[in-house]
Amino acid sequence: MNTARTAADPREAIGLGAAPGKGLDTRHGTVLTLEGISVSFDGFKALNDLNLYIGVGELRCIIGPNGAGKTTLMDVITGKTRPSTGQAWFGETLDLTRMSEVRIAQAGIGRKFQKPTVFEALTVFENLELAQRADKSVWASLRARLTGQQRDGIEAVMQTIGLAGARQRPAGLLSHGQKQFLEIGMLLVQQPQLLLLDEPVAGMTDAETEFTAELFKQLAGKHSLMVVEHDMGFVGSIADHVTVLHQGSVLAEGSLAQVQANERVIEVYLGR
Repeated sequence: MNTARTAADPREAIGLGAAPGKGLDTRHGTVLTLEGISVSFDGFKALNDLNLYIGVGELRCIIGPNGAGKTTLMDVITGKTRPSTGQAWFGETLDLTRMSEVRIAQAGIGRKFQKPTVFEALTVFENLELAQRADKSVWASLRARLTGQQRDGIEAVMQTIGLAGARQRPAGLLSHGQKQFLEIGMLLVQQPQLLLLDEPVAGMTDAETEFTAELFKQLAGKHSLMVVEHDMGFVGSIADHVTVLHQGSVLAEGSLAQVQANERVIEVYLGR
């Protein structure tokens, strides 16, 4: 893949599929490009010459055994960990290796960790309001008056995540699955281009897992999603394209059926 980058044309700065207000250049249809990425910790290579390309609006699932490098991969994308070698581009012009974690989040990459992190004393609506005003302090945000457009945006997100009927419920009273949905909503109100989701259905009921699958399929196209997951049934219900990591490198890519039939994937991850 051609890795040459040039300054974005202002007329094209919004880019294909860009969320309102985001100036991401995705003219070639790729939202994330990782090439030759290596990360070492005390001589151990957590990532080893890894290449990964995520298309605009794509829903990509990342699978692999424990220690394969999945968490380190997300750490590199979000700026928490700097690669020792390689290139990481968000769109055509944003070099993730030179950006802070805050700047990366502001540019349009949202990350959801496995354990939900919400403000339990605040209501569902207040959590979403606070997330929308992420550049302000908690109390200043809650005292500020929402515009009609901002309120409409929060209402739309509550409908999307299935919590419209719980808008005044304190987040601490939500079920585990509902807290997961709320945290996804807290990312959505920030209008991200790329969502990184770490084992989103861990601990969910069957009904919540099914709702999550439908939610992700609804979000794909409007956003790009990278989902790290061990639940192969869930992966099969959402993924058009699967990447298998092993020992810090891409072992296989393709449809779920293709990777499940791959002898090396069977040997190191799936078993017989």
